Amino acid sequence: MTPATKQLDKARITYQLHRYQHDPKAESYGGEAAEKLGLDPAWVFKTLLATSDSGELLVAIVPVDGKLDLKSLAQAAGVKRCVMADPAAAQRSTGYLLGGISPLGQKKRLRTFIDQSALALGTLFVSAGRRGLEIELAPRDLAQQTEACFADIGRSD
Repeated sequence: MTPATKQLDKARITYQLHRYQHDPKAESYGGEAAEKLGLDPAWVFKTLLATSDSGELLVAIVPVDGKLDLKSLAQAAGVKRCVMADPAAAQRSTGYLLGGISPLGQKKRLRTFIDQSALALGTLFVSAGRRGLEIELAPRDLAQQTEACFADIGRSD
């Protein structure tokens, strides 16, 4: 269905797909997913890309009701500084459109960091690679499939 679901199917990872009608006028894709699926926003995670001071693209997965702490991401990645990635570079590298970037099935394997709050959850939700489509899976399965590290990279709004 999407590169993300194909990756999970190939690895025989248990997951569930959740669909909702995407509103192109939605201000927050992740917030829209939580609202339309009737989920606690702490369970829905957004996939963001940042660029390190050396130009390396990094993937950060944080709850939709919070923000990415770029300083904490830089510390977790062992770099001096991070800034949000150029949207065009994020799309090129992942093969996904903004608002539908999945941490799974990306064109290029990038170093990935998941906010440690995910460890307290039985399952979490991430984009399946298309607006209006979410994947529910265990945090450790997501980490294993993305070769991610858990780190304290999120902060509350």
